[in-house]
Amino acid sequence: MTAFARRARATAARMHPELSLVSFTLLGHLEHQGGCRATDLAAHYTLDKSTISRQVGALEKAGLVERRLDPADHRVHVLHLTERGHEVLAQVGAARRVAFQERLAEWSGPDLAQFAGYLLRYNAAAEREAEAE
Repeated sequence: MTAFARRARATAARMHPELSLVSFTLLGHLEHQGGCRATDLAAHYTLDKSTISRQVGALEKAGLVERRLDPADHRVHVLHLTERGHEVLAQVGAARRVAFQERLAEWSGPDLAQFAGYLLRYNAAAEREAEAE
């Protein structure tokens, strides 16, 4: 698992040298959620608010994220991807798909099915664990 994580960080750095794997993870979460508060990010990833604040600040400075007032509560800011943020995620997503296709090109159908089953099982366990917290 350590080698997998190390490889993921290195791959992220190659795909967009200015951004870390953490940055991509946060951008992906914001895209998936359609925006959220910084405190929600901190809670979701079990990170300190100051850590999220630094990460979000860097993403804002890079022009990938913007803060908008919540229409339901004007005291709250919601983080959203900018157009550039969506573009960067799309570019990285396309590059990742190509990389996965190349790595898995020689795998047989049954091997791919078994691998997919394991990933589903692993992610389901992680979701159950997160819900229990």
